[in-house]
Amino acid sequence: MSESPAELDFWSFIDLANRRLTEEFGPTYGEADHRATMLLLSLNRASGIVTYDLEATTHRPRGRSWTVFRLMFVLWLAGPLEPHKVAELTGMSRAAVSGLVKSLVTEGVIDRAGHDRDGRSVVLSLTSAGATEIRDAFASHHNREREWVGGLTAAEQGTLVRLLTKLIGHRPDLEIHGRS
Repeated sequence: MSESPAELDFWSFIDLANRRLTEEFGPTYGEADHRATMLLLSLNRASGIVTYDLEATTHRPRGRSWTVFRLMFVLWLAGPLEPHKVAELTGMSRAAVSGLVKSLVTEGVIDRAGHDRDGRSVVLSLTSAGATEIRDAFASHHNREREWVGGLTAAEQGTLVRLLTKLIGHRPDLEIHGRS
């Protein structure tokens, strides 16, 4: 069964990937390898689709990006934070946070103030305009979240969260690389 590249969709690509990887690595690429490839390709794809949809339906119409939402969301819920902690909690690089903060300070939605205990550092916080904006944005964002998970029962949602938590958090034997 051979499809032309133009006929591939995401799921047939996963099948193609598993067939080609079996050809490439032979019998050493077994059923467990097929499952691992399918799982991580599917997880990555699902994350990308949901993120893109949330940005396209909720944040871009408001003139914001997904990254701006994440930054403002963290400051809204966690309160004033140093930029390195914002980077850690958003999963962004420090440089990305720094670049976003400059324009958001200019727009009046984020405040940057000197740290009261460390004169070399700054603390980021939302202004009242920023808090109002993120509260309104989250209401719309959360409605879309609920639409996304509406196809799963509450038990299935809980199971998925537990499985993802286990996948990410229970691998002390891996040297996991991520932003922190």
